[in-house]
Amino acid sequence: MEIIDYIVLVLYFCTLLGIAVYANQKQETTEDYYVGGRGVGTLPLAALWMSSWVGGAAIMGTAEKSYQIGLSSLWYPLSMFSGFIFFALIFAGRIKRLGDQHQHITYPDLIEQRYDTKARLVSTVTTILAYVGYTASQLLSAAHIITSITGINLGYSFLVATTVTVTYTSFGGFFAVEKTDRFQTLLVVIGVSAVAVPLTWHSLGDISRLSTELPADFFQFGSWGWGAIFAMFISMVLTFFTSMDSYTRCYAAKSVRSARNGTLLAALIVLCISGSICFLGMSAKLIIPSGTDGASTLIRLIMHVFPAGVKGLMLVAILSAIMSTADTCILCASANLTRDVYQRFINPKAPQKKVMRLSIASSVLVGVVGALVGWYSKSIMDLLIMTFTINSAGLFLPTLGVFFWKRATPMAALWSMSVSLVTVIGWYFAKGAFPDSTIFSIDPVWPGLMASAMLFFPLSLSAPYFAETKQNA
Repeated sequence: MEIIDYIVLVLYFCTLLGIAVYANQKQETTEDYYVGGRGVGTLPLAALWMSSWVGGAAIMGTAEKSYQIGLSSLWYPLSMFSGFIFFALIFAGRIKRLGDQHQHITYPDLIEQRYDTKARLVSTVTTILAYVGYTASQLLSAAHIITSITGINLGYSFLVATTVTVTYTSFGGFFAVEKTDRFQTLLVVIGVSAVAVPLTWHSLGDISRLSTELPADFFQFGSWGWGAIFAMFISMVLTFFTSMDSYTRCYAAKSVRSARNGTLLAALIVLCISGSICFLGMSAKLIIPSGTDGASTLIRLIMHVFPAGVKGLMLVAILSAIMSTADTCILCASANLTRDVYQRFINPKAPQKKVMRLSIASSVLVGVVGALVGWYSKSIMDLLIMTFTINSAGLFLPTLGVFFWKRATPMAALWSMSVSLVTVIGWYFAKGAFPDSTIFSIDPVWPGLMASAMLFFPLSLSAPYFAETKQNA
């Protein structure tokens, strides 16, 4: 890279830290810190949604898969698009109304309001585990980018990515995230679709090279494997209904209409970006066919075809998408620790100033732990899919019960979430311990959902019987 590219990168980092300092002065309560005072409009909300979902997996992961298998990689963003649509039409308005009515800030707030404190605790543990994994995947992506740009050791890259992301997130909170995400979303859309695609097309020369020189299976939508595609699609869509950032987005909206329309707008932006990324990944197979691994495909393409200055801007666009997702993940897990653990079970009467200090400390802790998890991980996409499964398999049915099934009971929610969580984590360990096993080759989302269903429905349906039996006795 040229000196101007490094200058662009440094200016970007300094801007983020400056916004954090400014935003820190505007926040007085945990409601400000985590949901921005509940006054976010449609366009900013769409940008917040993008910050949650279009990060390392959607950009680096899709480029990696496109480089490896072609068009089948689009199943990841198509799953995301479907999740946006279903969530917007089914849940967004309901969550906003309940959140305003009961002053919810976190997803476990909703679970306790419908069930009980035990169910809240299990949902909190599940959410923390998932968001540490999400944070790890984003920091892993950012570290790979910094390493590719500068050539420095991956460990030092992790240190840089973690320090900048954690600092501006922990001190700036929701206001910093909301301010930066508008700019970052615009930067990603322009950088990927309006700049990267034309430059790559020019470098490719003839677009027909994709169809004539790439393997035939690059144009088969099932080349990822239909079993893996279906499991990923289910995990992704279900995760929208159980991820805490889905709820905080709705709580932060200024109205039911904003909550719904902001989500739908984000779905359209995802399609635009993902199609462009797929084209870049497949083109990279021809432009840089050797000397690269899947994880660094997009970065090496940028280094190969982009001119000085523009190269730095494009790398900043990708970094901004990744870091804006990481900040959302950090804030969600921080809210779990602060509100769902400390305020709920340890010190309910803690003064706001003490809670705010703890919020900042919790954000730092989540970022550091996420970086450590990312350091020991290998695949961005595999890490994301694993956390999607942990977050969705056990929480989905009890979450549906909140809105659509009055007979759902606290006991059923507690046991279905707990056993499903243990099943999914145990299944992943078993897959690693017995890689050649036929039974453990099944995606963990299915045994996780089965365990949840086998407890949730029978325990809910049997509750009146046991109540009547106890009364008669």
